[in-house]
Amino acid sequence: MQKGKIRLFILFLFFSIAANAQVLDSLQRQRYVTRATMYGAGYTNVYDTYLSPQEYKGIEFRLSRESIRMTKLFDGNVSTQSFFQANLSYTKNRAETSNAFAGLVNWNYGLHYQFRINEHLKFLAGGMGELNGGFIYNLRNSNNPASAKAYINLAASGMIIYNFKIKRYPMTLRYQLNLPLLGVMFSPDHQQTYYEIFTLGNTDNIIRFTSLHNQPSARQMLSVDFPVRYSKMRFSYLCDIQQSHLNGLRTHTYSHIFMVGFVKTLYRIRSKDPQPMPAY
Repeated sequence: MQKGKIRLFILFLFFSIAANAQVLDSLQRQRYVTRATMYGAGYTNVYDTYLSPQEYKGIEFRLSRESIRMTKLFDGNVSTQSFFQANLSYTKNRAETSNAFAGLVNWNYGLHYQFRINEHLKFLAGGMGELNGGFIYNLRNSNNPASAKAYINLAASGMIIYNFKIKRYPMTLRYQLNLPLLGVMFSPDHQQTYYEIFTLGNTDNIIRFTSLHNQPSARQMLSVDFPVRYSKMRFSYLCDIQQSHLNGLRTHTYSHIFMVGFVKTLYRIRSKDPQPMPAY
């Protein structure tokens, strides 16, 4: 009888230590923030029938900044992702008789539930909110030289993260897909000028609801992280497909960008009585 009680006590102590270790590990992970800053360039194809019936192709430069951290939601299995991008492109039409500039700023914020398959592989699934704003400026046009871009989306988002080693060299491979499902977009009517919209007040039908049927778009990213001495670098390929068909106008921007940057992992320290940082 006494031996049975001892065994039960040891078993209870073992499970308590394991549970506390899991809680401690979850709390530790919630304090880590992974941030990446990336710079890149690549090919872009820009098309907007409000400005021209021709496609414009050229080079695009892009900057991105990402932040990922764990939360306390669902027993510490949910992570947040904040992703900011800004790009600027210079393009020409096929006959090389006209040039155009285009730019877009994009900010995403989302939540992902993490399914840990094993110690190397994770699947993440969730949703994101997207804010987008930009322009296209055609150097040849005199009447309507510019087209404004403004739209908001709710998107489905998924990731696959795989940690592996080449010999003793640790690496992280990641693929992410964001697919807009619902949103609203600013779009002038066919042959409607911005003078009519902003000066004369003809604003009917310029804000349209969007979904997969009139805005079939997707953002995909494939990246690999690897350490270089005391730092961690990231190489990535970004495929950004943005399309719309609204108010008799068709637009698309197809971008294929290669990016490089650095990844930092920070540990957040919260203090109830924060002290000022020393001057040096």
